Amino acid sequence: IEDLKTKTEDELKKILLETRKDQLNMRFQKTNGTLADTSAVRKKRRLVARLKTLMNGKPVAEKTTAKKAEKKPAAKKTAKPKTKAA
Repeated sequence: IEDLKTKTEDELKKILLETRKDQLNMRFQKTNGTLADTSAVRKKRRLVARLKTLMNGKPVAEKTTAKKAEKKPAAKKTAKPKTKAA
């Protein structure tokens, strides 16, 4: 995962596309009974999830840092005295 964090968004998209193709081929192999390593399907599925998480997380992280920098301290509000209704 550390290796994936250093990749650009275009590289992540390319890796995601390749992983999805591999995943499709593995499903066909599993159906035909020619897939030797059945745990590879699970590994590919998890890799897709990691890639999607990284791709969705990068813009969010950039936006939140920008918002924190722009935020100014709010002015204190004074409390109004409460009056009783007659």
